[in-house]
Amino acid sequence: MNAKNSHHNHEKQTPEHAHDKKNAHHSNHNHQGHGRHEDMVADFKKRFFISLILTLPILALSPMIQHFFRVDWRFDNDLYILFVLSTIVFFYGGWPFLTGGIRELKDKNPGMMTLIALAITIAYGYSTLVVFGWDGNQLFWELATLVVIMLLGHWIEMRSIMGASNALEELIQLMPSEAHKLDENNDVHDVPLADIQNNDRLLVKPGEKIPVDGLIIEGKSTIDEAMLTGESLPIEKEEGDQVIGGSVNNEGSLIVEVEKTGEASYLSQVVKLVKEAQESKSRTQDLTNRAAKWLFYLAIVAGLITFSVWILLGFTVDVAVERMVTVMVITCPHALGLAAPLVVAVSTSISAKKGLLIRNRAGFEDARHLNAVVFDKTGTLTKGEFGVTNIIPSGDYTKDEVLQFAAAIEQNSEHPIATGIVSSAKDQGLEQKRVTDFESITGKGIQGQVGGQKINVVSPKYVNDNNLSFDEQQFNELSEEGKTVVFVLVEDQLAGMIALADIVRETAKEAVSALKEQGIHSIMLTGDNQKVANWVAKQLGIDEVYAEVLPDDKANQIKEIKDKGWKVAMTGDGVNDAPALATAHLGIAIGAGTDVAMETADVILVQSNPNDVVELMELSKKTYRKMVQNLWWATGYNIFAIPLAAGVLAPWGIIVSPAVGAVLMSLSTIIVAINAKLLKE
Repeated sequence: MNAKNSHHNHEKQTPEHAHDKKNAHHSNHNHQGHGRHEDMVADFKKRFFISLILTLPILALSPMIQHFFRVDWRFDNDLYILFVLSTIVFFYGGWPFLTGGIRELKDKNPGMMTLIALAITIAYGYSTLVVFGWDGNQLFWELATLVVIMLLGHWIEMRSIMGASNALEELIQLMPSEAHKLDENNDVHDVPLADIQNNDRLLVKPGEKIPVDGLIIEGKSTIDEAMLTGESLPIEKEEGDQVIGGSVNNEGSLIVEVEKTGEASYLSQVVKLVKEAQESKSRTQDLTNRAAKWLFYLAIVAGLITFSVWILLGFTVDVAVERMVTVMVITCPHALGLAAPLVVAVSTSISAKKGLLIRNRAGFEDARHLNAVVFDKTGTLTKGEFGVTNIIPSGDYTKDEVLQFAAAIEQNSEHPIATGIVSSAKDQGLEQKRVTDFESITGKGIQGQVGGQKINVVSPKYVNDNNLSFDEQQFNELSEEGKTVVFVLVEDQLAGMIALADIVRETAKEAVSALKEQGIHSIMLTGDNQKVANWVAKQLGIDEVYAEVLPDDKANQIKEIKDKGWKVAMTGDGVNDAPALATAHLGIAIGAGTDVAMETADVILVQSNPNDVVELMELSKKTYRKMVQNLWWATGYNIFAIPLAAGVLAPWGIIVSPAVGAVLMSLSTIIVAINAKLLKE
């Protein structure tokens, strides 16, 4: 059908690769390396439950715990059983922390893992010496509870973050696996895509995906590139025009000469951009890791000072070592292991209820710093579907009649414009008239008989070619707004014009004004043409517009905005948005979009509601506040407990027994858990 997009009929060149390095946020702790894989989550879960089961007898067998509860369950060689059980917990349950600690020390960047490894190693080493003859109290119960709580914290944390990014596999899956290759005799052979070479000729049937980048050498059709380039309208293409692998051939058969395959193809370039952007995400440490780093240094310094002071005061090495060990073990707070994960779990479940799926926690937590949000147009700010915006009747016809005639003719067409006209007629409650003798005439649009009258729906080109007079000023104004205009003829006489455009989401208007109130700058970035973009931006109140941006340039455009010192979020839904989503400080995918965009994004808006961008930033601020409160609760206990454990009140005869330390520890853990649950929607 020719009525499609006369003024949209611009040729899209296959863009060349543009390098783009990313400086965004690593999605997790250092120590989690590839810790987003399901098998790693399962591993932590298994280690947690086995360690938990072993911890129960360890607590029951510990003389200190028995003393605290005023029971006596001692028996011959009980400490050896305690030693064996604790050894299993130390090596099996503690393994991720021991290896993680070594990795952090190699990177000269001690954090949570190093702190836990230090505490459990000292507790295990000292307690083992006590079992085999050293004078003092063993701390196996401290070791076991610490391992169990830390495993629980990491398991909760990893489980509440979605699986690894499969963006690249998703991209590759867009391509058909086979192509219809023509030989010298023009016979068609289905061959695997891998066997296609440059200059081969391929047949692409209606409704099929175009398998490679190439040049049309025969045929004419409309190509839907929306998923790849963001162009909202299918584009009419004919001989000499280029096509992109992965786009959809709508109606005509085409013969395409292959220009680019494999690595050189457009889709592969997008893959490369996504890969680069993801790989170069910087490893920002989160709050807990920073707190852990300082506690690690504090543990070592406090331990050495405690040991030195007790020795200088004339106490035996046994006593000085016990004080030092108590201090160093107490410095690793159990509550710290749960402070962030519990808040994460609560905020993840709140966000899921609101239809926000968080895939990259570090990015989500940083959303509170954002001061610019870049929106893709098609499918994000707009619905990605046509609707009638204006009807201009001619002569004696009414608006309803013009729309009714057009809808009757268009009801047999699958074209987006047809769908828009038919649904607009239904929305207005117009009776659907029957059409007979329907036909699509190349170069003339479509025609049929409605109620005994010949009705045509045609393009501006047809009207001009047939010298039909119409309101040119009105037509030009509509075209300036980037609208698609079709003409309705009754018995070859003009009955009226119908203008259509991609419908703007009501929620997008609300989102832009809400962001404006918070002083956050909204920017539109689109592959669509300038006129369309300006019209949409005007309706939404967006001042800054970048239009006709080629997909590999979207990421560059984001980089330029970042270079101005802005903290940028990108919201999009297509394959073409994937590199930009990965490049922004925060990538937000619209849930109705493509799998690729969703796999590359840090956050997914399930309900495709731009308003959720505002919700997201609010939740980020609340989550951060709650996390800071929890870290104070977790470490505040230490600030109080460490001097007591070191024995500052010893001159007054007050020495904190490890059992009292354990009660304080449990208390801070409970407070942290309750505080996390208080995070409100």
